[in-house]
Amino acid sequence: MIDIRLLRDQPDVVRASQRARGEDEGIVDAILDADEQRRSALTAYESARAEQNRIGKEVARAKGDDKAALLAQVKDLAARVKDLDATAAAAGARYDALMLSIGNVIEDGVPAGGEDDYVVLEHIGTPRDFEAEGFAPRDHLDLAEGLDALDMARGAKVAGSRFYFLKGVGARLEMAMLTLAMQRAIAAGFVPMITPTLVNRTTMAGAGFIDHHLDEVYHLPADDLFLTGTSEVALAGYHSGEVIDVADTPIRYAGQSSCYRREAGSYGKDTRGIIRVHQFNKIEMFVYCHPDQARDEHRRLLAMEREMLDLMEIPYRIIDVAAGDLGGPAARKFDCEAWVPTQGRYREVTSTSNCTTFQARRLGTRFKGEKGNEIAATLNGTLATTRWLVALLENHQQADGSVLVPEALRPGVGLDVLTPVAP
Repeated sequence: MIDIRLLRDQPDVVRASQRARGEDEGIVDAILDADEQRRSALTAYESARAEQNRIGKEVARAKGDDKAALLAQVKDLAARVKDLDATAAAAGARYDALMLSIGNVIEDGVPAGGEDDYVVLEHIGTPRDFEAEGFAPRDHLDLAEGLDALDMARGAKVAGSRFYFLKGVGARLEMAMLTLAMQRAIAAGFVPMITPTLVNRTTMAGAGFIDHHLDEVYHLPADDLFLTGTSEVALAGYHSGEVIDVADTPIRYAGQSSCYRREAGSYGKDTRGIIRVHQFNKIEMFVYCHPDQARDEHRRLLAMEREMLDLMEIPYRIIDVAAGDLGGPAARKFDCEAWVPTQGRYREVTSTSNCTTFQARRLGTRFKGEKGNEIAATLNGTLATTRWLVALLENHQQADGSVLVPEALRPGVGLDVLTPVAP
């Protein structure tokens, strides 16, 4: 949720953000109108309540005809107070609904436009020339099945399409990758967390994952609980309703969890292999900090993602995500995209978002600042996830179907080379 004071004082800033996102800037005027109606209704209600209380005290002292007249007045006031209370509640509900429907105000410099309007900031590494090496690359599914590292057929048998079993060296490779990511996070001062993967509606909405993407979320109606698509959600709710100490030093967490996404609307897209699946594992960095520190902290998260990808020894690029592709909570997002040889293009493997005070305002997470209790800022970033296996397998494959293990993962995997299993 954005700060209503920003909307009141600088509505043109919010309008510009809406335009850059490709969203309706008319909502700014709608919110300002709802805010005025809400405040007017509350003022009228509070005035009537004060009058009701004043007359109530007079009734206690009055006698005879004066008391009867005052009692009649009290009755009329009670009905008016009830009506004004209902009016104020309705105005407040409209205001709340509108405030929850508007995305975060973007940072200066964020590219305008939609999914294809990102700006490439940097390329790191050079894609292999497989033709010069004398063989055509196989895709990650062919490689993984040859290594007996992945079983899609039995995943579908057990749970349905887009589910899978990682097995043998596939499981070892993912566990080594996740362990390395967590170790590096701990060394950088992050507190390791294994988070709930089910959260309540307040937490899900507070983190900003219900507003526009409810169809992508698994919901358990009997309990009104939601399966999370990232540990960011649980970590955003961890300090909800609290006053935390981030005036000098940010609080940094590294959450490990299984993640779940319905992938609604992606029918027919990336159905082969594990690029777009319903369940995966991830290490997610999450930070609470003073709002003035958020931009620097964002660059810190991106640097950690870069260092981890460098250890994977794969080519990748960094993009500045366009405003229309940020999602509601983010004011800015940087993605790292790994080169996938068989697709001849880069695919997202990490995202890091600066959510400024958007999530913490919804969840009531504050810190003691110079002006009293102030709203904290939150940020998040991916440090490793299952999808990385796609790039790892394809970029490190050899002509015989074997796969070299990046040096940083060898201690965790226990192998230097993953060797195909004889049919």
